[in-house]
Amino acid sequence: MAVTDYDNNNVKIITADIKSENPVLIEGFPGIGLVGNIASQQIIDELKMEYMGSIDSRHFPPIAVLYEGLINMPVRIYESVEHNMVMIVSDIPINPVVAYDISKALLEWAKSINVKEIVSLAGIATMSEDHKVFGAATTLEMLERIKDKVELFQMGTISGISGSIMGECFVSKMPAISLLGSTMSQNPDPRAAAVVIDVLNLLYDFKIDTEGLIEQAEKIEIEMQRLAEDVRSTEQPTGPRKEFPMYG
Repeated sequence: MAVTDYDNNNVKIITADIKSENPVLIEGFPGIGLVGNIASQQIIDELKMEYMGSIDSRHFPPIAVLYEGLINMPVRIYESVEHNMVMIVSDIPINPVVAYDISKALLEWAKSINVKEIVSLAGIATMSEDHKVFGAATTLEMLERIKDKVELFQMGTISGISGSIMGECFVSKMPAISLLGSTMSQNPDPRAAAVVIDVLNLLYDFKIDTEGLIEQAEKIEIEMQRLAEDVRSTEQPTGPRKEFPMYG
């Protein structure tokens, strides 16, 4: 077992040796609008990050991911030595039953490879059509870094695996920030992912292109409009939507 591995009864992390020194760790798990997942995959593709390993759990659904005929794991770890960054991306939602175990394992593993800070990418449901990025941090220093680049959360909660990871970062005294792209829909929202990447570009001097995501967003919007037209005759009226933001 390599020194970067983590293994207990519930969670297993198996990777090749991480070469980056004191890297930034960015995670993107599925949530509202699939913001974290979409943004993370775009970063991996744009930076041509190297596949390093995976996270597995007996609580995960029994599936393997297919991409162009090749089998892969649903929760994967990538590295870019050039950008001194490690990325965790997931194609499956994390059951609340295992969220605490995943968060704890992730933090212990992050410390074993000397991660200096963690960035959690997720979505937030709002009533506004404007795509904004809301931010929170585990330390005053990290809050200072993002305060001019995001709309700070004054009060609220971050649910799901993203909230669990941020909570574990706080307990473990790991500097961390949460970037939440606003979206009006549970549907995949590449535009929300794009504005989150824009903030990452500012924070870490990345040059990750988001034009592809905007084009993808336009295609999704067209398909959703066609679907709405097809089912309009069977739609049932719904009550007014209340403004209770959901995070994660």
